[in-house]
Amino acid sequence: MFRFIATFFIILYIPLSCQSQQQPIHYGNNIQAGKYYNIRGIQMYVEIYGKGKPLLMIHGNGGSIEAFHKNIPYFSKYYKVIAIDSRAQGKTTDNRDSLSFEMMADDLATLLTELKIDSAYVLGWSDGGITAVCMAMRHPQKVMKFAATGANVAADSTALIPSFWKEITQQYQRDKNKIRTSAKEKNDWKLFMLDYVQPHIKWQQLQAIQCPALIIAGDRDLIASQHTLSIFQNIPQAQLWILPNCGHGTLQEYPEEFNNKVHRFFKQ
Repeated sequence: MFRFIATFFIILYIPLSCQSQQQPIHYGNNIQAGKYYNIRGIQMYVEIYGKGKPLLMIHGNGGSIEAFHKNIPYFSKYYKVIAIDSRAQGKTTDNRDSLSFEMMADDLATLLTELKIDSAYVLGWSDGGITAVCMAMRHPQKVMKFAATGANVAADSTALIPSFWKEITQQYQRDKNKIRTSAKEKNDWKLFMLDYVQPHIKWQQLQAIQCPALIIAGDRDLIASQHTLSIFQNIPQAQLWILPNCGHGTLQEYPEEFNNKVHRFFKQ
């Protein structure tokens, strides 16, 4: 009798203990959290985590929601995190020829309206940071505060460090006449050209931004330090944070410090 009970307990215990082990979340490919929304003629892929005030996360060029895999677990404890795949990137496809930061900013303002969100905190990395700036300019009512890391507001040698500017200029000269037949080749070139010729944001436009901003960069970023400083100086309610011994990937290289700093900024 006792042996039967012990055997039954072991059989029952093993599957329960296996079920209790939490499976890792694959951010950017999580069917429990992911959903498509019809936004301005595209099907935008979105994953939502947590509860609280809304926090919109915008990845960089050619990236996806997965870029925030070191940040979503932290922020979803305090906010309703809305992580998106931008137009023509990740799971959000767009076969049109044109692409601009203004277009993506309008997409995200429309998404917030679709989600019945009046305004949100915004966190953008690289191209996502540029889009956050555009949102603050074009849709000020939708942005409570924004944090932008590794963002630039011009596409030239004053905005990017010399080695990076030289690299992308050489790539343009090498590939500009290449024949592209596949959808992927065409999309990759569209994304390359987005950063090669854009953005074109004037300093006076930054001065009209009404919400608080946290401008972030690494001291070894792809964005020229003086350019980052000028962005900070031209946004009236801006704060500046330069991470030492850090490149372009601030939120991935120092996630704990990054998450805490941005959270404190949003809560101020």
